[in-house]
Amino acid sequence: MILHELIDYETLRLIWWLLLGVLLIAFATTGGFDLGVGTLLPFVARTDTERRVTINTIGATWEGNQVWLILGGGAIFAAWPPLYAVSFSGFYLAMFAILFALILRPVGFKYRSKRESASWRSSWDWALFVGGFVPSLIFGVAVGNVLQGVPFRFADDMRIFYEGSFFALLNPYALLCGLLSLAMLTMHGAAWLVLKSSGPVAERARSYGSIAALAVIVLFALGGLFLWIGVDGYRITSDISPIGPSNPLLKTVALENGAWLTNYTAHSWMIIAPVLGFVGAALAFIAMRARREVMTLLFSKLAILGIISTVGLSMFPFILPSSLDPRSSLTVWDASSSHMTLFIMLVVTVIFLPIIFAYTAWVYKVLWGKVDEKSITDKNSHAY
Repeated sequence: MILHELIDYETLRLIWWLLLGVLLIAFATTGGFDLGVGTLLPFVARTDTERRVTINTIGATWEGNQVWLILGGGAIFAAWPPLYAVSFSGFYLAMFAILFALILRPVGFKYRSKRESASWRSSWDWALFVGGFVPSLIFGVAVGNVLQGVPFRFADDMRIFYEGSFFALLNPYALLCGLLSLAMLTMHGAAWLVLKSSGPVAERARSYGSIAALAVIVLFALGGLFLWIGVDGYRITSDISPIGPSNPLLKTVALENGAWLTNYTAHSWMIIAPVLGFVGAALAFIAMRARREVMTLLFSKLAILGIISTVGLSMFPFILPSSLDPRSSLTVWDASSSHMTLFIMLVVTVIFLPIIFAYTAWVYKVLWGKVDEKSITDKNSHAY
């Protein structure tokens, strides 16, 4: 037996779909509170000392949290090449805006305290706000467009044609999803600030986080309602082999109102995902008002897990539907790398992913504790 045949092709494809979800959720629950803190910076901190406290709650861990974003992009590139080709080229301007915003963050961290000028520091503080706000919004906008279908098609020779534009991405449903993403990560950032800071910063974070948690519940409900009555979903109308070749043109696909909800009818256990989204946000609100710091962060993570899982389970087996030519839509069963490639990648992942988890946990353990004024004004500290 050839070694890679120890796991069949169908199972490997499913495993890599799950792993992609794990990486996206890992980034949202770690890098997500970094983005949320940046978004909250102008609102929870009113003095330079308070702003430094806010920034330094994520100053020691934000770089490590970016690992999950890089791993997610790498997984898409290696495991789902057509998905990488379409999304990274079709969403080029949106990706550029995200990268520009993310680049502002390390520059802001490093440069804001290089001068004592109030205007200098204020400018970099607004750069840090942009670095949190823009990605939080655009990530959700991208998901909203994926749910509606992306305007691309494959020619018979598998060349990709994308016929969309940046401003077309800013449609009402996508913006609704963008606001949900923004509220979700703002809630998560507030949960982190409540845990890692004290005094006025923590109190303001608790207030804004409570509002964000309620907004998550409302926006998540609205998103689901519009997905049911106002957004056409996709359904495969022909036979498709889970072990077939990676050629999306070998199937036929139809658009149907409410099709994104059919998985919940066929597999009732999937309803746990949206339930976790609602319950997690509600419990985060309750824990925030009850001043249960650790529980607030855990419930916020639970809400993120539920919301992202809801999107993945609703779309399965689709990973990038096409509004221009539905049969060009990419699915788990026809958009992956080869059997051997997925197996080799899985072996590498099984070895290194636990190491990354262990190292990340160790870093958080070592750097545990609150950030206060004393810790950042100490001349021997390395605070930003």
